[in-house]
Amino acid sequence: MTRKRGRPPPPESDRRSSTVKASSSSSSSSNKNKNNRRNILLLLLIIFIVSPAAISIYLYRILYAPETDLYQRLVKTDISYQEILSENGKVSENASGRNFPNPVLAYVTPWNSKGYEMAKKFNSKLTHISPVWYDLKSQGVEFVLEGRHNVDKGWMSDLRMKGHALILPRIVLEAIPMDLLKEKKKRAKVIQLIIAECKEMNFDGIVLESWSRWAAYGVLHDPHMRNLALQFIKKLGQAMHSVVVNEQSLQLIYVIGPPRSDRLHEYDFGPQDLQSLSDAVDGYSLMTYDFSNPQNPGPNAPLKWVHFVMQLLLADGPHNLSQKIFLGINFYGNDFVLKGGGGGAILGRDYLSLLEKHKPELKWDKKSEEHFFLYSTDDNVEHVVFYPSPLSIEMRLGEARSWGAGISIWEIGQGLDYFFHLL
Repeated sequence: MTRKRGRPPPPESDRRSSTVKASSSSSSSSNKNKNNRRNILLLLLIIFIVSPAAISIYLYRILYAPETDLYQRLVKTDISYQEILSENGKVSENASGRNFPNPVLAYVTPWNSKGYEMAKKFNSKLTHISPVWYDLKSQGVEFVLEGRHNVDKGWMSDLRMKGHALILPRIVLEAIPMDLLKEKKKRAKVIQLIIAECKEMNFDGIVLESWSRWAAYGVLHDPHMRNLALQFIKKLGQAMHSVVVNEQSLQLIYVIGPPRSDRLHEYDFGPQDLQSLSDAVDGYSLMTYDFSNPQNPGPNAPLKWVHFVMQLLLADGPHNLSQKIFLGINFYGNDFVLKGGGGGAILGRDYLSLLEKHKPELKWDKKSEEHFFLYSTDDNVEHVVFYPSPLSIEMRLGEARSWGAGISIWEIGQGLDYFFHLL
């Protein structure tokens, strides 16, 4: 076989020189790659430290976020008042699709008809709907359940035609606790009164609020009375679970307030209470809002505080208890006077009016992870307004998701329409 002629091989010295050059070039390239990787890691570290909100948004978009223009436009720190005014009323094209996978409890109130409309329109995004209808009161030596005149059977029928959300009206125990809790027969009467109303009105259960009332009466400072109070809730839950309406047992969701510090007081609802009632209670509506007030103006529900409350309540408890929590999210905001106190809650329509009138610059508060803005009245009184934004809501949904918890919204008629896109 004839060998093709070509260039003679280079001298050994040239080959060594070429090898050295290639090695040097390879080493230089490797160093550059290492430096590039180091710079990228440093950049990511800076982003993570300086802007936790940005990194949270980025991770959420990768893992959970729906791919829509509306989401991309609104869930951000640098939102403007013009965007809010133009985007309000725009929601997902598919109003029935769910973006938040866990249970959603939505409160509606008789004095805010928009909530009734929103419950019908977005029924498929909700799992529990609680109309604020009833009060249980003392009447002499008897007890009465007031509020049936609020019940809207036509609305309930519409809800059931359009979705599967459970209807559990809220009942506030206004009855004098000493009368109710001390006598076994009276406790049994009240339980039967509640169950009879559920049967007759075709409810799926109730949301019960009593702990704050008992604290106001001083009941929870007395260990014996406190124990009777817990026993009443247990008996009520057990009795409700033994009754079937709409082909399932009646449900009991219990309203609880957030402990304000890790040094629990006797009037706080704590982790032991959560565990002791877990078999009798189907869920806990946790009021993680109203952090600030007119005397101490500030954010509605700082995210670190929300996280602290969840940690405290679920400390050393069974892992699945977190699934019974409906983490409270406010759809209202607050307009506070900065000096001297004053101001209070505002609804979505009030918020939009303030934006139209004052055209403010919205700012992102990194500490609370909420949006706010400042404005002055005609007589130069300075105000601060904290109101939910798509980003602040999304970050609280993320907190609930991280625990495997649901959410409870107070209340859906107070928010802006596009909030529902996130649910």
